[in-house]
Amino acid sequence: MTEDQTARRKAGILGGLRRSFLTGLVVVLPITLTIYLIWTVIGWIDGWVLPFVPSAYHPNELLRHYFGEDWTYNVRGLGVIVFLVFTVLVGWLAKGLFGRSILRWAEGLVDRMPVVRSIYNGLKQIAETVFSQSSNNFDRACVVQFPRPGVYAIGFVATKAKGEIAAKVPGGDDLLTVFVPTTPNPTSGFLVFFPASDVIIMDMSVEDAAKLIISAGLVYPNAKDPTVPLLGQ
Repeated sequence: MTEDQTARRKAGILGGLRRSFLTGLVVVLPITLTIYLIWTVIGWIDGWVLPFVPSAYHPNELLRHYFGEDWTYNVRGLGVIVFLVFTVLVGWLAKGLFGRSILRWAEGLVDRMPVVRSIYNGLKQIAETVFSQSSNNFDRACVVQFPRPGVYAIGFVATKAKGEIAAKVPGGDDLLTVFVPTTPNPTSGFLVFFPASDVIIMDMSVEDAAKLIISAGLVYPNAKDPTVPLLGQ
């Protein structure tokens, strides 16, 4: 075997290893990051909730009681369970007459506190908007000309403009509230009001649009009809 053939063979082996590594990375990385984020969030919730639970009922203390003092494994999840049960219980009580009465009394008390009142009312309005079961917030992905004409950005249609915006802005009744997220962190962005005629509604889902933003344009959604290829393919 000549040197040239040996070099080509080594290059082929290294190329195969490189392709296998990248393929494995595509498979392993999302799974690993997902597990890590779930584990981190569970630990964060436990850190907030467990201080309110008697220490004798903490998972580690119960395991030490039954398996000996040498048990050191970090068990997570009790705080999440307590939080879910507590939240469901509060929601169930808030729907009843007694719960609504207590809630009105507590909100009346908060309304007498100048700074606390502003923070509470703002957070309450955001929570009611985000978790409303009857609204269609951020249910459509769109493309708008932003930050200047001729440059296009992906956004999410929130609602039609309301209140003072709709009343004082020319053509306010026809304005759409659009959230234009940043890349690769879609939790930050810009709140922009566009005339409905300037908003191009996309067929892609909000999830597919979010993937496109987070990946900085590397992951394009599949066409709804698999027989129709996407542009650029």
